[in-house]
Amino acid sequence: MENKKKTLIKILVIIYFALHLTPRSALKTHVFLTGHFLAAIRTDIIEDVEHNEMDKEQLKKENAKWYRLTNPPVEKATQGELRNYKVRKIGPLYFAQYYGEG
Repeated sequence: MENKKKTLIKILVIIYFALHLTPRSALKTHVFLTGHFLAAIRTDIIEDVEHNEMDKEQLKKENAKWYRLTNPPVEKATQGELRNYKVRKIGPLYFAQYYGEG
């Protein structure tokens, strides 16, 4: 039984790392885990060139970039589109965070 637990933990760690190895996978994982399952699968992701250029110095300090979803999920409470995200690289992994209207 102890071997099964260790194996399960190893598998979960591998999956976690795999889901955060690229900006795209980290962003889709974030959208999926926030309850927008179909949007995570259907949306395309593009770099937000305008905001990346505008915030270049700050983003460099944070090791981050702005991304936009082309088919964003809609928040039920406000009916706002969840379109803009900042993705930061920490070590070898990427982490996404929703960042409001742009």
